[in-house]
Amino acid sequence: MSDVRVIIQRVSEREERVVTPGTTAADLFSGERTVVAARVGGELKDLAYQVQDGEQVEPVEISSQDGLNILRHSTAHVMAQAVQELFPEAKLGIGPPIRDGFYYDFDMPEPFTPEDLKRVEKKMQEIQKRGQRFARRVTTDEAAREELADEPYKLELIGLKGNAAQAAEGADAEVGGGELTIYDNLDAKTGELCWKDLCRGPHLPTTRAIPAFKLMRSAAAYWRGSEKNPQLQRIYGTAWPSKDELKAHLDFLAEAERRDHRKLGNELDLFSFPEELGPGLAVFHPKGGIVRREMETYSRRRHEDADYQFVNTPHISKERLFEISGHLPSYAEAMFPPLQFDEQNYRLKAMNCPMHNLVYKARGRSYRELPLRLFEFGTVYRYEKSGVVHGLTRSRGFTQDDSHIYCTKEQMPQELDSLLTFVLDLLRDYGLHDFELELSTRDPESDKFIGEDAEWEEATETLRQAAEKQGLPLVPDPGGAAYYGPKISVQARDAIGRSWQMSTIQVDFQQPKRFGLEYTAADGSKQQPVMIHRALFGSIERFFAVLLEHYAGAFPAWLAPVQAVGIPVGDSHVPYLEEFARKARDRGLRVDVDSSADRMQKKIRNAQKGKIPFMVIVGDDDMNAGTVSFRYRDGSQENGIPVDEALAKIAKVVEERAQV
Repeated sequence: MSDVRVIIQRVSEREERVVTPGTTAADLFSGERTVVAARVGGELKDLAYQVQDGEQVEPVEISSQDGLNILRHSTAHVMAQAVQELFPEAKLGIGPPIRDGFYYDFDMPEPFTPEDLKRVEKKMQEIQKRGQRFARRVTTDEAAREELADEPYKLELIGLKGNAAQAAEGADAEVGGGELTIYDNLDAKTGELCWKDLCRGPHLPTTRAIPAFKLMRSAAAYWRGSEKNPQLQRIYGTAWPSKDELKAHLDFLAEAERRDHRKLGNELDLFSFPEELGPGLAVFHPKGGIVRREMETYSRRRHEDADYQFVNTPHISKERLFEISGHLPSYAEAMFPPLQFDEQNYRLKAMNCPMHNLVYKARGRSYRELPLRLFEFGTVYRYEKSGVVHGLTRSRGFTQDDSHIYCTKEQMPQELDSLLTFVLDLLRDYGLHDFELELSTRDPESDKFIGEDAEWEEATETLRQAAEKQGLPLVPDPGGAAYYGPKISVQARDAIGRSWQMSTIQVDFQQPKRFGLEYTAADGSKQQPVMIHRALFGSIERFFAVLLEHYAGAFPAWLAPVQAVGIPVGDSHVPYLEEFARKARDRGLRVDVDSSADRMQKKIRNAQKGKIPFMVIVGDDDMNAGTVSFRYRDGSQENGIPVDEALAKIAKVVEERAQV
């Protein structure tokens, strides 16, 4: 047999190597413990794969995205084996890798308990230590059905082979679109079969190659994501290349939980979700109302300075309006069912743009009016499934800070440039500074997008040029455009590094056409304007949640519901602090006095729990000297500040939107 020539491709080097027939990818990368798979001709392969003459082979490191997916998918298999060893009656669903972890679905007579998860994790540790080998074998549909006759969900997936997108999220990891394969977990010493699963792979060489994992929680999940299908039990887990990375991830999750806006909203008395209203519908309490009002007031002032004109539109309209705009056929599932009266169908407003088009169309427009910038704090209603509703970040009723700019094609590049600068500057004013931009474009193979190719090309290129001027990373998002046009999304990272989609800017040639929008040009001809959609916060509720988590509830003073609280050492100091608070309120500051019967130290703890920026403490010395003492949220203190100077200092911090 002749030698085999392969090319080993690494990031910075390319090596041609001659090997004997039967050489595996593992042989090529012997001693490189961080290599867990290989990419051969662009396809991922197990390390047991025997390389062929002329192939290009690239090592896959465990820390790469592909390597992490392989690690996590392999761990999902170990978890499924552990479950079936402990609960033989469990039937297998799917078990794909997901961001930061994995899950596996099981059909079980009873839901998993926290104690069950502990037992499963312990069994997984046993399997990991056994060093079972993951072995791939090709099979036929008929043979797979015979082997997996007692696994009804696997049988269903076999029937959907080649159409995994129809099967379920993550089902591609099971059957893929090519040949059908089964992975056997084999005993390290005897080679006997310990467990098997329908799977496309690839996998780690052995279970010992799983460095660190932890099970997180269980939840109910419908098979193939449909409420019409059986409800399965899903176990979520996480796996990492090292114990240190696992610990860092768990610490991150603990910090994220500490910052959870739903928890903070309750602790700080900001908002709630009354059961009587239904899922995804929030009410803001007085303190939350103050934060929201300040957010809106500052945004309104900045928009007024930028020549936006404010409009208001109804919460409901005839269904026909959303047919004209094109939203009804494209977003029907996200809209609440129609209401019928006066022998017509009406819809709750799910988006503001069709109504803004009616404002534009209410009278004739001249080129001298353009660009025309309309703005509204417009409340909309979207039918989100109850399973995906998540506090303020994904709700059924929310208010968008929505603007629509109508301009000429010649004005479009400058308008997009200034608009993107305006958006980023305003987000910075709220305390976000780490951005990247995402350019969402049309999928030419999809029929959901409307309009001519030339229109899309012009809109996309103009958006791209505006984005590139900002000097920020620009990430492509193929196929993510709205049905009527491409968009730029501002992705902002918060204080603990999570990325949130904030503002969106969309270029639309289609709705002006569908609504027959026109303006009279300088030569007297009728021309169609370009429409630019822009939501800065996205929704006020969601932005509120992002800021609440970003600041961990400790809003900067200008947004804080209570900017300062007076804490008397004794009852005799209360009138002095009441006078201080009155002077502060005259300056527009939000200052309370804690005149409760609690001891001073308890009042300080209450102020710390309330995350109040300034604690104004007064005892005999301060009262006699006409001063106050400041205690800050970090525990530091500043004593003997004259009253007028103290008031000026609080006012300056608020005016400058500084964090204290």
